[in-house]
Amino acid sequence: MTHPSIHARTTPDKIAYQMAGTGKAITYRELDELSNQGAQLFRSLGLKAGDHIALLMENRLAFMELCWAAQRSGLYYTAISRYLKQDEIDYIIANCGAKVVITTPKCADQIKGLNKGAAGEPIFYMMDEPLPGFRSYDKEAAAQPTTPIADEVAGYDMLYSSGTTGRPKGVKKGFEGKPIDEPSPLLRVLCADMCGMNAESIYLSPAPLYHAAPLRFNMMAIVLGGTSIIMEHFDAEEFLKLVEKYKVTQSQLVPTMFVRMLKLPDEVRTKYDVSTLKGAIHAAAPCPVDVKARMIEWWGPILIEYYAGSEGNGVTVCSSQQWLEHRGSVGRAVVGKVKILDENDEEQPVGEIGTVYFADAPAFTYHNDPEKTKKAYNARGWSTLGDVGYLDKDGFLYLTDRKSYMIISGGVNIYPQETEDVLITHPDVADVAVFGVPNEEMGEEVKAVVQPHDMTRAGKAFEADLIAYCKGRLSAIKCPRSIDFEPELPRTPTGKLVKRHLRDRYWPKAAAKI
Repeated sequence: MTHPSIHARTTPDKIAYQMAGTGKAITYRELDELSNQGAQLFRSLGLKAGDHIALLMENRLAFMELCWAAQRSGLYYTAISRYLKQDEIDYIIANCGAKVVITTPKCADQIKGLNKGAAGEPIFYMMDEPLPGFRSYDKEAAAQPTTPIADEVAGYDMLYSSGTTGRPKGVKKGFEGKPIDEPSPLLRVLCADMCGMNAESIYLSPAPLYHAAPLRFNMMAIVLGGTSIIMEHFDAEEFLKLVEKYKVTQSQLVPTMFVRMLKLPDEVRTKYDVSTLKGAIHAAAPCPVDVKARMIEWWGPILIEYYAGSEGNGVTVCSSQQWLEHRGSVGRAVVGKVKILDENDEEQPVGEIGTVYFADAPAFTYHNDPEKTKKAYNARGWSTLGDVGYLDKDGFLYLTDRKSYMIISGGVNIYPQETEDVLITHPDVADVAVFGVPNEEMGEEVKAVVQPHDMTRAGKAFEADLIAYCKGRLSAIKCPRSIDFEPELPRTPTGKLVKRHLRDRYWPKAAAKI
């Protein structure tokens, strides 16, 4: 059993978290006291185990303090992307049932319109100097005791995945009433057993903390007693500089970061000492085979890839040594058993493509969406994320398609339905399809094909008008980078859009299913 509160007693002055840019740091003693004060505040507000909070903020020390405060008080905590628009943030806050929302001045523009002081809305807090209408988290938390609450119990993150309506869906872990010092067995396998993380580790976190993997790995680094260096934002050369400066031992990245580092001039890329790195975990998107091969050649056989969703219904893992023998694989199952099924729910033989299911795996539910939860399971109780792939003779999984045409750009999941739902509301749009097309650096970028009411409007001016229209209603990353026009989109007699007929035009045949 291990927890930062234990390390606060054994190594109180050791740095737990440090910001890469500002150098601001927090020790284990300070983390313990601040998270205790947060837990005490939540209880004073009437929040009990199983209740919910949400946070919207940039990468900063307080982000992790709040997560630990929620974890030790049995709360569900939802980290929201600071790049979402106000209506998207409003939806998530309402859907997760947050009773408290905590933000910062940097995110004020996206959230201040939601704080109306109406009956039944959450309590809105702001760090630093709060704007009118926001309560001061810093002042109220500082007035609380630094001792643990009397009823400590483990809380969990509740992060958001895709939905059939295009809206993200919360993946909620059942409340188990476990002690706070019982870490996730899977994260222990990934971080400690496979990546070698321990109390001597210096972990470098380059990604936004609101994503599942960065958040969970940052917490696991501290569970194990190490030190985490958090980048305010990713920069390829800065990452390498920090590895050398802090003698970083482990990190978690996405393939886009590999691409950007490999594209640095050789004289820049090779001047930093990265020999202290012992483990680099990556996921979030398929890594191009040649990119991964070059990274292993550069860093050595320290890359560890895993395939999993926020749903947690199954996990595959692939070490560098295994990958070199099974190039392109995402590994063998360590949670659940991989089953490849055809459209009739029959198991496929080795090498045959089908839908990827996990059997004998943890169950999950989509919050407030029983219909989508039901669709994720077959009659045998096996669950799927909707991905397509095949197994080789050694049981290694290879992915050949994406779930429901979800776009993965730079490791960020983008749900085309949200973009389609915005564009179709434009008065001059008759029909629309949105999907991902190849992008060398980001993996994929958002593409839209529009059927105008009047084809004479098709052209650059109308394209710019539609992109601007979309950016006024959605975060920029969800908006199309380019738009093509067609007189009619391919639909079946029943009205179903045959998106593949459009998408395949933009993908080379060898990569069309990647």
